[in-house]
Amino acid sequence: MPSLTVPTPDLVRVQSGPRDAWRAPAAAGVAVDLIPTADGGLAVRLATAGTPLSRVHLRWRRALPADALILGDAWERTYGDTCWQPLRPDVAHPWMVLVHSPAAGSTWGAGVDVRAGSFAFWTVDDGGVSLWLDVRAGSAAVFLGDRQLTAAVVRFVDGGDPFTVQGALAAALCRDPRPTGPLVGANNWYYAYGRGFDADAVVRDARTIADLVGDHPVRPFGVVDDGWSIDGTADGLPASGGPWDVGRPGEFPDMAEVAARIAAEGVRPGIWFRPLQHRWRPEAGGLRPWEGGWALDPSHPATLERVAADVRRIRDWGYDLIKHDFSTFEALGQWGPTMGPRPIADGVHVHDRTRTTAEVLVDFYRVIRGAAGDDGVVLGCNVVGHLAAGLVESQRTGDDTSGLVWERTRRVGVNTLAFRLAQHGRFFAVDADCVPSTPATDWGKNRQFLDLIARSGTVLFVSVDPATRTQRVDADLAVALRLALDGGAPGGVRPLDWLHTATPSRWEACDRTVHYDWLADDGADPFDATESAAPSE
Repeated sequence: MPSLTVPTPDLVRVQSGPRDAWRAPAAAGVAVDLIPTADGGLAVRLATAGTPLSRVHLRWRRALPADALILGDAWERTYGDTCWQPLRPDVAHPWMVLVHSPAAGSTWGAGVDVRAGSFAFWTVDDGGVSLWLDVRAGSAAVFLGDRQLTAAVVRFVDGGDPFTVQGALAAALCRDPRPTGPLVGANNWYYAYGRGFDADAVVRDARTIADLVGDHPVRPFGVVDDGWSIDGTADGLPASGGPWDVGRPGEFPDMAEVAARIAAEGVRPGIWFRPLQHRWRPEAGGLRPWEGGWALDPSHPATLERVAADVRRIRDWGYDLIKHDFSTFEALGQWGPTMGPRPIADGVHVHDRTRTTAEVLVDFYRVIRGAAGDDGVVLGCNVVGHLAAGLVESQRTGDDTSGLVWERTRRVGVNTLAFRLAQHGRFFAVDADCVPSTPATDWGKNRQFLDLIARSGTVLFVSVDPATRTQRVDADLAVALRLALDGGAPGGVRPLDWLHTATPSRWEACDRTVHYDWLADDGADPFDATESAAPSE
């Protein structure tokens, strides 16, 4: 599907300080150059000659159909909150937006290239579409100095079927995704939740996954999730902060030995870490006190040196897959659902005011990519996927599923798989999060989620409590895991009823319709749906 040539916007204005009035660029001392690209895009380039700049607004006047339905993306992960919705002019749609007319059967989309120099979102109203570019450095205005910033490259696509157009738009916005084979394996988070497990338990899980997939030529992963590092809770410090140089005494005395034991089971070792959280204030690179420790500032060279050293150490220990987590929360000061049109929280005072936060995060992801090496697999969680595309093999596109309440897995996992599936293979390998097998959740529901993910060819990790293993559960897992290692069902899957629900139950797979029954017999439980993904302290 060819992209449309992006026309010159009908309005351009800028904002100097984060709360200042909007002005014409010339009146604010800002040059906004709109440069058509050879492939139909429109590059937005900014120069300020030393004046501060916070945001840029571009608007295209365009008539919308009366029955228009709108679908945006997410700043980082979705939280069970993504769906087609009627026209709401005040809603921010991060990165990319689709407009669909059911009556006309037509869809068009707009977006910005991945690894942009700004945080970009769209708003849509009955008079047109607006693009808002946040170029702040932390919560303050950026000072670009004498350099020119490419804040975004804008692209439009047009077509018919909304799922196809969504995929075409994703492909237009990312020309260099990192190729990866099937990502499948074990992760103990949703039955252990970081507690009461040790190296032996991790190796047992690796043995379980190896037994389930048998002699499949594509080997699965065994991931050591949160809980392996030194526990600082006795001192009032978070259990999941750095430094990331040793394991928890007693349970994980030698992390290289753990990796070797996982590999000995015929499983590829993987590990989780939280790169921007430290247990105490560092000598350099501290951003602010945070969750009992310190958040690190990714704009500071000392932070990047620390993170690169951590990743190299983890790779030297023998871990092929590195899952890095929480960095958006640390760097921006808030979770996705509270971001709205202001993705960076107030009071985020960064070291480097000459680069936008978007540029800083892209550099941060690039440092992790380089330290992991070309043969390392990087999985981003709570990572800004639009800025990390091309620098990670895989991205957790939704918030946590749950080994405690099925309703959360239905609300969050099914939703993110449906509404971000079009990014799979075009941005990265989509990870809708783990499928649990736990005493607290209904295997009849979990196995449906397992089946859908396996058919989709997206990332499939399972959290299997040993207490739940039965002949039936093992058989279900073996079939699904082997299908996922094959790359999924031929042609993958696509949601069929996604225009009308946030958790589609009808899916096309192998030229037939597959029905899933997501709801419990007594319907959805709004209390369970909002419960925390992990037990309270």
